[in-house]
Amino acid sequence: MCDLDGVVYRGAEAVPHAVEELGNARGNGSRVVFATNNASRPPAVVADALRGLGVRLDDADVLTSSMAGAGHLAQQLPAGAAVLAIGGPGVADALNAAGMRAVLAADAATVPVDAVLQGFGAEVTAAELGEAAYAIQRGARWVATNNDMTLPTDRGVAPGNGSLVAAVQVAVDVEPTVVGKPGPLLYELAAEALGTGPDSTLGIGDRLETDTAGAHAAGMDALHVLTGVHGPADLVRAPRGLRPRFIGVDLRVLGEPYAEPARAGDGRWTAAGWTGTLVGQGDSARVSFETSMVAETDLAWIAKLRLALPVLWEALDQRLITEAEAVAALPQPQ
Repeated sequence: MCDLDGVVYRGAEAVPHAVEELGNARGNGSRVVFATNNASRPPAVVADALRGLGVRLDDADVLTSSMAGAGHLAQQLPAGAAVLAIGGPGVADALNAAGMRAVLAADAATVPVDAVLQGFGAEVTAAELGEAAYAIQRGARWVATNNDMTLPTDRGVAPGNGSLVAAVQVAVDVEPTVVGKPGPLLYELAAEALGTGPDSTLGIGDRLETDTAGAHAAGMDALHVLTGVHGPADLVRAPRGLRPRFIGVDLRVLGEPYAEPARAGDGRWTAAGWTGTLVGQGDSARVSFETSMVAETDLAWIAKLRLALPVLWEALDQRLITEAEAVAALPQPQ
């Protein structure tokens, strides 16, 4: 299950190597579905955009948090229930597809609604957020597709749906039900679409608090790629529940041998014949990399990072170093 924003594309541009590696993965027999917290577009529109970048997929291979939100409300409300759709076209489409009646903000003053489904939309206005607040104040259920505070784009980082949800929350004394990542629902939908169980499904993403947390909530391993929001410093500071099993610079990791670090009996961490050890204390702490092999070249930076992280996580858990010292001890890109 592959995230989109920051993993496959940034805005209208493909992330380098993503399209080729996804094609190679499919060619090698892996099945891939795409799941995004961005609720603004219907799955068919997302699929068309991916095909425009060169990704091979069917419309059914795209899952959105709008679908998760509509599915959640369909279990809570009778068929045909009126739901205020706040966000891009994907929100209303998902509600209608789930058997409910999507009500747009322009009609909200005259149409009573049973619930509000709030997802991201680049064109969402203050007036629409106001209609959501009014409906919630009148007792409507409030479901948010996701609470990502930011959204990576080809121009930089923009406010995400979480920022818009927070704006509504300022006006209402209610907590929304959040159905997208980091909850397990999208991951469970992905496993259902793939026909796999959690132990044979990999969640791929660039955000620890959504992608990694969601994969773990569904009982899946997580692959974190460094093409989006969170980098090495965020990884080393991550609490236990947000630490991914696998790490890659980008999606080329899918086609490369992966040496996973393991803890040796003497307490050191090893991978592919290399050993990582914490040496020094305080500001002078660093990870030392040693091998008994005759190596033609030094260990690649990403391999050093993979080996350094469990060393530093263990030291942090034992309170041997501070977060700032752990960040300073990270290997630097070559």
